Amino acid sequence: MDKTDLEILKILQKKARIPNVEVARTIGMAPSAILERIKKLEARGVIQGYEVRLNPEMFHCAMTAFINIRVSAPSLIQDTGKQLSEIEQVQEVHYLAGGDTLMAKVKTSGNKELESVIREQISSISAVTATRTSIALSTFKESAKIQLPDQI
Repeated sequence: MDKTDLEILKILQKKARIPNVEVARTIGMAPSAILERIKKLEARGVIQGYEVRLNPEMFHCAMTAFINIRVSAPSLIQDTGKQLSEIEQVQEVHYLAGGDTLMAKVKTSGNKELESVIREQISSISAVTATRTSIALSTFKESAKIQLPDQI
């Protein structure tokens, strides 16, 4: 990866749907060269995918909750994380340092749906021994962007 790749990544993080021609114009290269570089970045796993960010309120899933999930044994963390990842309302799953704990970020329509997700889906996973939930009252920033260096 070189400085040009970093510039391409910075542009794509700002606007993933930007046409290659516009990226090429910004960087000063041919569109075909930009397309080839992007394909290589995708093939190497540097670019993992493209997503559309939707307004959760428009789809009745504006409640954000963070659920700490205690697992019965360290050997079950991996499998439990995979099972949590399969729950539709779960957006993120993280393994936390300092204990046999996972944290899931969940988006639901409200208290009833959140209770259902915790009781019927998360708590039904055999390795789950306890949960502790925090509900976000407001969200000031939510992003998947990564701070990129100016050069490598």
